[in-house]
Amino acid sequence: MTRIRFHGLLAAFALASATACAPEAPSFIDPPSTSTSRLDASSWGSAGTMASVRVDATATLLRSGYVLVAGGGTSAVELHDPRTGRWFSLGAMATSRQRHTATLLASGKVLVVGGGTSVLASAGAELFDPDTNSWSAATGLDLPRSQHTATLLPDGRVLVVGGDSGFGNALSSAMLYSPATHSWSVTGRMSAARLGHAATLLPDGQVLVTGGRDSANGNVLATAERYNPATGEWTAVGRMVTQRTGHTATLLLSGQVLVAGGFAGSLATNTSELFDPGTGTWTPQGLLPSQSVFHTATLLPSGQVLVAGGSTGGQPYLDSAALYTPATGVWTATAMMSSRRISHAAALLPSGEVLVLGGVPQAGSLIATAERYRPSALPWSTAASLGSARSQLSATRLNTGDVLVAGGASSSGAALVSAVLYDEAKNSWQDTGSLRTARFLHSATLLSDGRVLVSGGQRDASTWLSATEVYAPATGAWTQVGDLGTGRARHTATLLPGSGQVLVAGGASGASTTSTLASAELFNPATGTWSPTSSMGHARTYHAAVPLPSGEVLVMGGSSTGADAITASAELFNPATGTWRPTASMAVARYGHIAVPLGNGSQVLVAGGWGVDGPLRSAELYDVASGTWKTVASMNMPRYLPHATALSTGRVLVVTGEGGSGLGVLDSAEVYDVAMNAWTLAGVQSTRNTHHGLALLPSGRVLVAGGSGSGGARSAVDVYTPAP
Repeated sequence: MTRIRFHGLLAAFALASATACAPEAPSFIDPPSTSTSRLDASSWGSAGTMASVRVDATATLLRSGYVLVAGGGTSAVELHDPRTGRWFSLGAMATSRQRHTATLLASGKVLVVGGGTSVLASAGAELFDPDTNSWSAATGLDLPRSQHTATLLPDGRVLVVGGDSGFGNALSSAMLYSPATHSWSVTGRMSAARLGHAATLLPDGQVLVTGGRDSANGNVLATAERYNPATGEWTAVGRMVTQRTGHTATLLLSGQVLVAGGFAGSLATNTSELFDPGTGTWTPQGLLPSQSVFHTATLLPSGQVLVAGGSTGGQPYLDSAALYTPATGVWTATAMMSSRRISHAAALLPSGEVLVLGGVPQAGSLIATAERYRPSALPWSTAASLGSARSQLSATRLNTGDVLVAGGASSSGAALVSAVLYDEAKNSWQDTGSLRTARFLHSATLLSDGRVLVSGGQRDASTWLSATEVYAPATGAWTQVGDLGTGRARHTATLLPGSGQVLVAGGASGASTTSTLASAELFNPATGTWSPTSSMGHARTYHAAVPLPSGEVLVMGGSSTGADAITASAELFNPATGTWRPTASMAVARYGHIAVPLGNGSQVLVAGGWGVDGPLRSAELYDVASGTWKTVASMNMPRYLPHATALSTGRVLVVTGEGGSGLGVLDSAEVYDVAMNAWTLAGVQSTRNTHHGLALLPSGRVLVAGGSGSGGARSAVDVYTPAP
């Protein structure tokens, strides 16, 4: 099996960390009681001070969790570490930039384009590589551009649209940057020349462009159009209710686009409106608390939109902030910033907080300060501790609503026999009957009668277990049942809905790669016995299995032996015949991935895992009816051995895992929405963690218990609250 190795976490910053100033203490500011709801406990705290003052800079969240801040009237570049509040200066860009764009590519690199009328087209774009903290040219841009937009397309290309070429004349042209070939190409022209417009990637992969001006001092536009990457053509959509430039456009979790504020002619506006991609029409929404132009808008994990700073069209500039709630279409004031800011930058942090930096506090001055917005409620909160540290455990939600955590490995690596129950209503754990056999890396399956079957696992580094036992919630006791035919760990165990039997497939029976299993067995709850069934066509461990509506079981991926050590193959088990048949292979070979049925089970989402080059971001959907796979949007982070569950909203939560070189064990989570084909950040847990247990609670929240990180096994418990 491939050996997993990780380099030190961002070792390149070790020297900088040693010399950087300590972060300022977070001096959180209470929300103004006169303008916010009593339930709004949002606050702002200091995020330190940059080395350079900046106006119209960019702030880009990197996969490492650091924020890259570039330009803003300078060529200087800095990194911000949200964990410590520290700032690190990096090598400068080739040229000073302002009103440029910065786009995170699928590779993790950042494409910076245009900015300022002094930038020549030959120096119009450059690439930042976070692995080396260095810049390189991305030549081939047709014209100098500022006040343009840049949008990452689903196929990995970047669409650069419109802008000012340096003479005050707006451009209608558009360019495509291809990271695969490191080249630029011309694509279709918009029907209207625009600068100061907004661009939004829609769920169907098209790009919506709204408003702007037809020249530096020209008319403000109400028109909008949509770009189709498949054809390279633009199509007009309905006109906005209000003409706008200097506005924001935010894709909501619903797939609609919220457009807010901006100049409506010569005056700023406090109006907002929603674009429906399905109908191509606009609907007015509530009014912002004040007129707002050149503000920032950030989609929070809660689904709300935070608008911060800007101007009412004159002075003084704004230190206020407001929240838009999609469920009501209403704007409400929230906590005020410590500084007035216009033409600043904002970035959503992995925690769910928002970093705001730079800008202009008043005419004739610039600032280098940064601050951090903390919403009333972050996606993750801590819950009562397990009491004893454990990793490689199982977590099973019972029919009573309680969660059963059983076994696992202690901080010393010893297998545990203890089991505990979590009561969500009381936020408390209580002991229940101990396992009859200490084990970790086992499987736990909720049976049709409400009992829990625990199978296999390991007792230590050299002992693979065949012992199985059943937990009865009514008595809190474990009963030993028949042994597996083969001791195994890292296998799958799937409840067969029709018969109530449990299919155990694959896994490992030893430490060598030759011990990977293709065999499968069936457990009969009525008799408490196991019987062999047909073997899979491919030996697998660290694979995944999902029951389908037809009664069949889909098994895919895994690690094995020989040239096909990491496999993309998939096969189906038919309980009626006890046989396996191949189905289409995945697009990417992987093991240690997640597999979650969507909706009514007509599709299966597979994401992450370990591939031939390390941890994967890629994701794909299996269509049950056709037996085929389709590649979908990649996750924000590469993840090996993550956990996942379908939420009550129909979205899928993917939690932590191992991120590979430079990232190590992760603490972050993200959510996939199949209708939008998009991943959104879902906050961070209290610590970096993997090998934990995960269970969906009766409330719709998600419990993550135990696990391991850099400090070994942990007893901490975190709870995730989904967005509406």
